[in-house]
Amino acid sequence: MSEIIDNNIPEEEEYEQYITITGDNGEELSFEVLGITEHKERSFIVLLPFDEEDDGIVILELVPSDDPDMDEFIPVEDEELLGEVFEEFKKNYDGEYEFE
Repeated sequence: MSEIIDNNIPEEEEYEQYITITGDNGEELSFEVLGITEHKERSFIVLLPFDEEDDGIVILELVPSDDPDMDEFIPVEDEELLGEVFEEFKKNYDGEYEFE
């Protein structure tokens, strides 16, 4: 995944946050932003796909650039790291979401 093409994140916390990401194949994917979690001095964004067929979350590493509209999102392929990031996310957002 490469860049944000539309970043409509409202400034007020009461609103949901959404982004659209362009994949390496040019496909545009839209997500609700559940949160950003820091883990081992790296930033990870936790997303919920708009695709109703997909009932899971997506965790991507967030690599900021000087231009916030060009931040990069890198897939996390290490299953152990994904688990650690998800546990950190659950700890940070306890009470905001229900986890199974």
